[in-house]
Amino acid sequence: MLENNVEQKPKRYAGILCHPTSFPGRYGIGDLGKGAYDFIDFLKKSKINLWQVLPLGHTGFGDSPYQPFSAFAGQPLIIDLEELMEFGLLTEDDFEDMPEWNPEKVSYGDLIPFKTEMLRTAFERFADKDYEDKMSADKKIMTEYRAFVKNTFWLADYALFMAGKDYHKGMPWYMWEDTLKAPTAAQKTKWIKELKTDIEYYEFIQFLFHRQWTALKEYANENGISIVGDAPIFLAWDSADVWCNQDLFLLDSKGYPTEVAGVPPDYFSATGQLWGNPLYNWKKHKDTGYAWWIERVKYQLTITDFLRIDHFRGFDKYWAIPYGEETAVNGKWKKAPGRDFFKHLEAALGKDMHIIAEDLGEIDEPVIKLRDAFNLPGMKILQFGFENINDNDFLPHNFIKNCVCYTGTHDNDTTLGWYTKVHEAAKDKLRRYYSTDASDICWVMIRACFGSVANMAIVPMQDVLCLGSEARLNTPGVGEGNWAWRFKKDVLSDHLAARLAETVNLYGRDQ
Repeated sequence: MLENNVEQKPKRYAGILCHPTSFPGRYGIGDLGKGAYDFIDFLKKSKINLWQVLPLGHTGFGDSPYQPFSAFAGQPLIIDLEELMEFGLLTEDDFEDMPEWNPEKVSYGDLIPFKTEMLRTAFERFADKDYEDKMSADKKIMTEYRAFVKNTFWLADYALFMAGKDYHKGMPWYMWEDTLKAPTAAQKTKWIKELKTDIEYYEFIQFLFHRQWTALKEYANENGISIVGDAPIFLAWDSADVWCNQDLFLLDSKGYPTEVAGVPPDYFSATGQLWGNPLYNWKKHKDTGYAWWIERVKYQLTITDFLRIDHFRGFDKYWAIPYGEETAVNGKWKKAPGRDFFKHLEAALGKDMHIIAEDLGEIDEPVIKLRDAFNLPGMKILQFGFENINDNDFLPHNFIKNCVCYTGTHDNDTTLGWYTKVHEAAKDKLRRYYSTDASDICWVMIRACFGSVANMAIVPMQDVLCLGSEARLNTPGVGEGNWAWRFKKDVLSDHLAARLAETVNLYGRDQ
């Protein structure tokens, strides 16, 4: 028999970017319940085979998915409460004083205390020694819970960290007493005993998140839909990972950063961007064979199928700003491990690492060479192609196949909002480029995205729904009002699914 030596084409993916917080539902925020399953059904009907989410972590101050309390723990706010009712852990009476929710916007100020109270109530019932005898649902949940607690490598440190924050009324870890800020083994044991109940609460909510997310991912995969996750390169200073791995970060003896992350002044900002995240002690990471990073990426690729890593250029060089500076002006570029890091990661994950490089912003030749050396797809944003009236890498005629094309991302305005505000020369260029009057601008851009040679093409849900700036998810540099947009259930119509399916099919992305 002759061997088939014909090279197989990469799959052409068509995707939608939509974070679970944006789903419809009756409890103030999108969650992992019915709204999520309805969304998967809509994707399948639309022949969409890729779903991209933002980081799924436990968010802190500012509600940003990019500043989580943990690189591993899931977001308690999107736990489905309906399932807890099925388990007998919540009752209708518990919702008697539930606030009135805006179905199109998350109100975190009301949501967080409400959801926390519901989860605390559920935990108290779960922890009741008689619960196992009187629960109405399948009793295997208790066995699953115990196995999760026993086998989840990051859980103990996260739970102790969160319990420590509660004990200190939300105070960041670097302001705790030394016995918990940098505990010895004996001191840690003492704190674990003292904070036992709160530790078990955080273990419980992470079990719920993991159980629900795993079931949802399996449902998506069974229906031919892969999930793209997202990971910020840097971590919040006040996070479990920095607290329990202080030697892996550039901190002084009191737990304060010696230098912090950001980006230098550029065309958009005369003072740059001061992010404030602690920087990695890359020498220490290298000495360990990048064990923490490898664990992080491997874990993320168990809960998603692909992983976008934010600020990819930080693996080549990073902008180090002395701690205490008020702007990013006085930073300097420092060398990151680059190829050495990715060689170790490739050895752990294999040649096809399923990683997407967020290579936007000021990118130089060494970053491009690093990305291409490991065959990592970069990102192409159609909006950027037309904001620059000259020929540029974001125009589809300059794409290579190994990239991910977006109309815009979570940091951009919606396509309709963008087109309304962009300068006239950009509008003229777009209209001529696509030979359109732009009266249906969102779908002009969707067709352009799906019709490109990019192996992956992903559009935000807001563009599919032709929404304006009122539906923008995030405005960088603006501290309030972000991460709040939601859509109503009735927008997932058969007509919309048919229009998507026709477009996906037309451009050969329904493989």
